[in-house]
Amino acid sequence: MAQAVYRAASALADLDGFRVEFAEQGARADIVLDRPPFNLISANQCAQMCAAFETLDLDPAVRVIVVRASGEHFSRGGDREELTDMSREDACKRAWDLGAPSRCSKPVIAANHGYCFGAAFELSLACDFRIVTDTTLYALTAQKMGQVPGYECAVRLQRLVGFARLKDVVMRSRIIRGVQAYDWGMVTEFVVDSDLERATTELARELLAISARPQRAAKKLLNDTEDMPIAAGFDIERFSFR
Repeated sequence: MAQAVYRAASALADLDGFRVEFAEQGARADIVLDRPPFNLISANQCAQMCAAFETLDLDPAVRVIVVRASGEHFSRGGDREELTDMSREDACKRAWDLGAPSRCSKPVIAANHGYCFGAAFELSLACDFRIVTDTTLYALTAQKMGQVPGYECAVRLQRLVGFARLKDVVMRSRIIRGVQAYDWGMVTEFVVDSDLERATTELARELLAISARPQRAAKKLLNDTEDMPIAAGFDIERFSFR
């Protein structure tokens, strides 16, 4: 297992705006946003984080992935200058990169505190579990920049909160506080800020206590049946069980 962790760590060197840490004897990998003071997410960072998810997904030692951040805020989102000059192809590439947690076969936890705006919110929505605190502020700020959300977040958010609330969040660039996100069913758990690390560790250990194979199968089943007709979903569920 130590050799597997070493190989993964070697493949994840020279990262832009984030780092990867290992815990729980290498079974937990943390993608840690680290570009102070607001952890802005660049296009290069998006691409590298996508590659990091793919690398960790292939590593048999890694069972759970956590996305968290250093400093006071998770992230204020993308670099505005990059967003202004972005081509259609670049936008499609960034959407693909930010959706990496949903494609990962392993459970992914987002530990959100402070600002979690734009691309950071979109990255978190692609994760399987979101833990928020009394400092967490979610927002999709595209409207205030003369744009619309473009990284699949509107579709993900609608499934969580419904159409009326989606319009409220998107068209008003409304800020959603952590406790409200929990009340709306957007997140898994709400804790005070000082308990975020503890809550993240407890959830990661709970997931690690479950056998890896059925866990991966369950994630695939739930993702595949999310927007299917119910009869087709029944067929896939029966197949997955077998």
